[in-house]
Amino acid sequence: MSVRRWFGSVRARTTLGATAVVAAALIAAGFAVVLLLRAELGGQTDLRSEVAAREVASQLATGTPFGSLDLPDDEEHPVRVVDGAGRVRAASDDLTGVTGPATAGDAPVPPPGPDDGDDDPGDDESDDDAPGRGEVSGDDPSFGTGTATVEGRTDDYRFAAVEVTTPAGETVTVYAGTELDAARSAVGTVTRSMLVGLPLLLAVVAGVTWLVTRRALYPVEAVRAELAEITVAGDLSRRVPVPEARDEVGRLAVTTNATLAALEDSVAKQRAFVADASHELRSPIASLRTQLEVAVAHPELLDVPGAVDDVVRLQHLAADLLLLARIDAGERPPARPVRLAELVRDELDRRAAGDRVPVRASVEDDPRVTGVPGRLSRVLGNLLDNAERHADRVVRVTALREGRDAVVRVADDGPGVPAADRERVFERFVRLDDARSRDEGGAGLGLAIARDLVTAHGGTLTVRDAPEGGALFEVRLPAT
Repeated sequence: MSVRRWFGSVRARTTLGATAVVAAALIAAGFAVVLLLRAELGGQTDLRSEVAAREVASQLATGTPFGSLDLPDDEEHPVRVVDGAGRVRAASDDLTGVTGPATAGDAPVPPPGPDDGDDDPGDDESDDDAPGRGEVSGDDPSFGTGTATVEGRTDDYRFAAVEVTTPAGETVTVYAGTELDAARSAVGTVTRSMLVGLPLLLAVVAGVTWLVTRRALYPVEAVRAELAEITVAGDLSRRVPVPEARDEVGRLAVTTNATLAALEDSVAKQRAFVADASHELRSPIASLRTQLEVAVAHPELLDVPGAVDDVVRLQHLAADLLLLARIDAGERPPARPVRLAELVRDELDRRAAGDRVPVRASVEDDPRVTGVPGRLSRVLGNLLDNAERHADRVVRVTALREGRDAVVRVADDGPGVPAADRERVFERFVRLDDARSRDEGGAGLGLAIARDLVTAHGGTLTVRDAPEGGALFEVRLPAT
């Protein structure tokens, strides 16, 4: 499978989409976790630095001399005590270098003396914000990041600065640090674990999505394969498999089978139409050929009127077939307003000379419709042809408006249409028993064409019993 075709498949696009969404969600979640972890570990580091600084400050608040302070002896919490003049009054053992917040004093630590811790009793008055005698500042400590060299090893530390005033009134600042390597190592470990686990998790998501999509699309592929075989074989009687699950794919298969059934029915009707048309054309062509062959051998026997009748019949049949083909193709000329009263009068005037029985017309309200005048005239003409063919004494035409419909009725006093045949009579090439003669009954297309034309105009054509006892054909069209 080519790369373009692979990326064009539904499975591939679904897999890529799901993997991309999960990847984006995991990256966002991982980023949030790392930030929260870093903030949490940073808070813990600050807390440990503050605790260490306050422990030393508490000793100073109780009067412990600078030289006797119990300072942390591990390299994790280096401590420096700096007075207001910037002198280092105490510091952790092996603390040889500091950068950052704890560099406030670089002067050497003075040797302890008898007055240690009582250099300036009045210092408590130099700063209004300083804690009282023997008290540790209750304010939040300030924090900063720097480096410290302990036992020859330089590392990054987080320092907390806590102010304290000794009982002697001297205010100093205690700087206590906490090593950052442990917190940074934890964050790095989590980050590396996520970077390693993310591709593996995405691979699992992609694989599961690929398999699930394959299972979900298997019925679709079965439908496609069956349709391909139906297309190759041309056997429209076959149907695609319908999965047991009544989901979207199942409904697709049911709809596909319904479409195949409608297509099979359409093709069957088309084949029957072609066969019937061929049969109808064969008779006048055979008759015309026979007459021409006789005329060649015996010119005096040529039946010119009969030949003309056969040619006219062929002409009408060809015109009807062409019209049906145009209707089936959905062709419809531009519509315009049509006055049914005028249409009825024009059609009756055109037919007056050739009517076999008289036609009585009754027009009420002058109903109007929107349509193609020529095709509406063809509907009325076909209905009148059918009525005159079966009428005994009279044919009646009525045009009126009923509610929102324009109605045209054509009634005769002939034998009528049996109830069982009132739908079949509108099928193509159908003649009832009393109209089997091709000379008298035509080709059986008139009523079929009339109904198709009425349907194309958004109307209906039905048949029922007439008051005179014959057939009454009723056309209903949307009135304007």
